Amino acid sequence: MNRVLYVRNLGRVSYSDGLRAQEKLQRQHLDDLAGKTKEPARDTLLLCEHQPVYTTGYRKGQLPSSEEDRLTKLGAEFHRTNRGGLITYHGPGQLVVYPVLNLAHFRKSIKWYICQLEKSVIRACQSFGIQAQMSPDTGVWVGDRKICAIGVHGSRFITTHGFALNCNPDMTWFRHIVPCGIVGKGVTSLSMELGRNVKIQDAIPTMVASFAEQFDCSEIRHENQDVPTGRKSEGDASCSTSA
Repeated sequence: MNRVLYVRNLGRVSYSDGLRAQEKLQRQHLDDLAGKTKEPARDTLLLCEHQPVYTTGYRKGQLPSSEEDRLTKLGAEFHRTNRGGLITYHGPGQLVVYPVLNLAHFRKSIKWYICQLEKSVIRACQSFGIQAQMSPDTGVWVGDRKICAIGVHGSRFITTHGFALNCNPDMTWFRHIVPCGIVGKGVTSLSMELGRNVKIQDAIPTMVASFAEQFDCSEIRHENQDVPTGRKSEGDASCSTSA
């Protein structure tokens, strides 16, 4: 199958603006499924960076309002979302990727999809010389330190939310929470692991290429560009993570 992956870089945007961009693409996919549009919806990667924000998912153990007040007093926003997972942080220096895909074009399985996201990030880390891996806890890890958090939502197998790869964020923001509700483990970044400053723009080409490889997309098309980039699929690791 000739799969085309569209890429749109939103730059630094608020969490609300990033959510609206996802919802617009999701609606296009749902309208396409319902036969309400003549133009087929596009499988798209939204790339962005957020201002400091803490978000929580829909799993049990939601934070009380007192915790929300405490975190917002630090100068961050706070959002309760419909993604999976518990609390996490997004902010400058973190590459946030929101794939809005119709999984019918790939494989209609959220568990499979999360595994593919993890493998995509592992590919990207390997390109930087970092040996990352999966664990029973969703996300991508370097030892017992999480380098990438993952939390997704699916509606009729149309995906929203996604993953956040730490490039060079201010790591002190993570100290105010138990990231993803996992006690006893830490967080890390590309910059920390490599001992040099890795900016978001340094990571974007590698991350996009790794995603396209993992999802077997033969073409990458950047918004407002018609020149495709060919990609060939390579072998990958097995998946042991469930969601």
